[in-house]
Amino acid sequence: LTVMLLGHVDAGKSTMMGHLLVLLGEVSERTIKKYEREAEKIRKKSFAFAWVLDETEDERSRGVTIDVAVSKFETPNHSFTLLDAPGHKDFIPNMISGASQADVALLVVDSIQGEFEAGFDNGGQTREHAILIRSLGVSQIIVAINKLDAIDWSMVRFEQIQAQLQTFLVQVGFKKQRIVFIPCSGFSGENLKERQVDGLCRWYSGPTLIEALDALEAPPRSIERPFRISVQDLFKGAMAAGTSGDVTVSGRIESGSVQLGDTMMAMPIFETGQVRAIEIGGEGVSWAVAGDQVSMSLGGLDIQQLSTGSILCDPSAPVSITSHFRAQIVTFDINIPLTIGIPIVVHHLGRSEAGYIERLVSLLNKSTGAVVKKNPRALGQSVTAVVEIRTQRPMCLETFQTTKELGRFMLRNGSTTVAAGIVTDILSFE
Repeated sequence: LTVMLLGHVDAGKSTMMGHLLVLLGEVSERTIKKYEREAEKIRKKSFAFAWVLDETEDERSRGVTIDVAVSKFETPNHSFTLLDAPGHKDFIPNMISGASQADVALLVVDSIQGEFEAGFDNGGQTREHAILIRSLGVSQIIVAINKLDAIDWSMVRFEQIQAQLQTFLVQVGFKKQRIVFIPCSGFSGENLKERQVDGLCRWYSGPTLIEALDALEAPPRSIERPFRISVQDLFKGAMAAGTSGDVTVSGRIESGSVQLGDTMMAMPIFETGQVRAIEIGGEGVSWAVAGDQVSMSLGGLDIQQLSTGSILCDPSAPVSITSHFRAQIVTFDINIPLTIGIPIVVHHLGRSEAGYIERLVSLLNKSTGAVVKKNPRALGQSVTAVVEIRTQRPMCLETFQTTKELGRFMLRNGSTTVAAGIVTDILSFE
């Protein structure tokens, strides 16, 4: 399962998951002691656990996650790939790229008075992250209500935040039975793996964070469909079983399966390469299927032609390439209406392309999908509509009906996410 870690900046996401990885034995005692000494030197003791996930000097000095960090851990029922999203508004495009690979979400909120409100109201990232992750198809969410140790394990505060968030999450499309709330402290480790503090044990008898993660369900996978993987990372060189001229790519398999020796086509460049090595979680394997996070070494591809967001696919059933498509979109809480010609950026898997809305086809009834109005002049807040979009450069897209994972996208205008959409028709093929 791929879990996306979400939350407003400074909610304590990286600290919590760094501590969880330590408790699960995924980080050596020596490494964490080294981080503790380094954090002590700069008088920021609480940063030590976060550094397990924050890899760059910039991230460490600022205490802010910038890129999407990837870690692995296991529970009795699942192998997890953890994606730690940046919480800062400036890095939302990075977060969208990571969220497009997620199966489940872990939303971390700060329970301290004023801090939760800053993240949830006044343009904080808690709301936007939750809306984005649901719009990208994630239907299971765990909410970790963090830093409760700082407010003496207040049950009243926990229930207040739970009530507010549950109402909101149901409004944006999560089912009540798919939302789990966990009280915890990322810094002290309370209720991550076990529960000991009297202040919490007096009123809470639910699962720990690890138990809640272990109880998640794997979503259905598109194993029978043609092979598709979106490149999330790449480098020149091979894994152990590859050869020196290879290119190694990593990402989540969106559909189909792959085995050693298969020929792959890289799109949109129409170049082919052969799979020479496959790894899952650092272990060499001979095959992998939809849902697996893999690294693959390929021979015959030029790394200069590849980029994050490139799609590797089955050459006998290649992904469609288009710069003109029809989509059904849902607008968010936008300040400026969407009109014909408005510049937008289409975020799709790991790729983003500039473009514009070419046509407003119709407004739809949210509940029934029936056409309410044809050729509207503008789209306001929280409406469902059919539009036609044109991008400056071709993109690898498929209709939502064909491949759900390749049929979802987000639209941004400037620094604002304005809509989520699904591709309904490819209007021209490249």
